[in-house]
Amino acid sequence: MKLQIFHPQAIHELGNRENQEDAIYPEAGTANTESRVFVVCDGMGGLEKGEVASDAVCKTLGRVAETILQTTGTFTDDDFEHCLSAAFDALDAADADGMSSMGTTMTFLCIHNGGCLVSHIGDSRIYHLRPSMGPQRGVLFRSRDHSLVQQLYEAGDICYNDMAKSSKKNIILKAMQPHQPERTVPSMAHIGTVWPGDYFLLCTDGMLEKMDDEQLMALLGDTTLTLEQKTQQLVEMTSGNSVNHSAYLIQVEKVQRNAVEDANVL
Repeated sequence: MKLQIFHPQAIHELGNRENQEDAIYPEAGTANTESRVFVVCDGMGGLEKGEVASDAVCKTLGRVAETILQTTGTFTDDDFEHCLSAAFDALDAADADGMSSMGTTMTFLCIHNGGCLVSHIGDSRIYHLRPSMGPQRGVLFRSRDHSLVQQLYEAGDICYNDMAKSSKKNIILKAMQPHQPERTVPSMAHIGTVWPGDYFLLCTDGMLEKMDDEQLMALLGDTTLTLEQKTQQLVEMTSGNSVNHSAYLIQVEKVQRNAVEDANVL
């Protein structure tokens, strides 16, 4: 399966913060229709710490994955584990004295000849969306946040609508940090059924501060707007958010399948 995508749309906003701790790959303004690897990270640790962590992980994951993809055309679980190990090594090197409390979340998308591999750590999120199926059925994949409120919701201790308002909403249960005795294990998934018009969205939790899935699907399903206009509306909808917020929005233009895939696709 080969995917042709429209020009990827990057969002990289400061919010009401003094410094930018998010990082995106490719860097804003550099992605194009040939890009196949996307990473969005949300750094933690304050001034000159969080941005170091997110930048080290984001750039290393992206560059190593691109090198593999350009060589083989496909991308396996083992390939991703190699990339993640290199990113952890870069994070360790960024904290050479071992004294920093910095860390970062991570979201990753690789579009390859066998489909799409997605992975994440923390509460930054990945979506696979098909607006033509409506606001409920059209959310084909949404990553599960590694957060305390997600755990409380799944345990039945809080309701879904209370998650965004909880005082514990910023407590995450997984992150990438330097010099971990046991490196954090990511969640990973493979997406093989993709249609023209589908969207992939990678975003930090700051993007979702005042926006839910229903609003997101309503915007992406608006056929009167171009992809660029939808992205601008996302920027405007999140302009008052209190924290850094970053995202990559990728829309699929065409899908080329082989005969076996055509026979099995739903």
